Amino acid sequence: MVATKTAREDTSAARPSGSTSAGADYDGDFYTWSLEQAALLRAGRLSELDLENVAEEIESLGNEQFSKLQSAYRVILMHMLKWDQQPERRTRSWAVSIATQRFDVDDVLRRNPGLKSRLQEALDGAYRRARIEAADQTDLPFKRFSVECPYSVDEVMTRAFEWPDA
Repeated sequence: MVATKTAREDTSAARPSGSTSAGADYDGDFYTWSLEQAALLRAGRLSELDLENVAEEIESLGNEQFSKLQSAYRVILMHMLKWDQQPERRTRSWAVSIATQRFDVDDVLRRNPGLKSRLQEALDGAYRRARIEAADQTDLPFKRFSVECPYSVDEVMTRAFEWPDA
């Protein structure tokens, strides 16, 4: 009779090829750790998962989506502030940037509809950074830019911007 190992008995089944450890360290080799955790999850070996770190990483993925939303808002807001504060320096690239970042916002929200409840929070966080960047790029005094975001979520996404002929 030939003895065979089941996936549960063979701990190497959860390791990617080339891995020599019995389990990669989360802090020491994140790449290998993540492959091992995915293999354990797919194999249904839930009791062997590094649950705390797996949960942390899943949460981190969600936070990345919020950061993408906030980043797109930041770029839109920065260009809106520059547009409003320096009408004589308006450029086609500002209008194009606003338009493309709006697509990015739409894409993030289409893939992550749960973020719709956090739009104002994302906008407020983005504005804090956009205000600093707009002041820097315009060489205008920082205090010239309102402490509170002067635009609503709707205005950020729908306000028309005519592209200058330049």
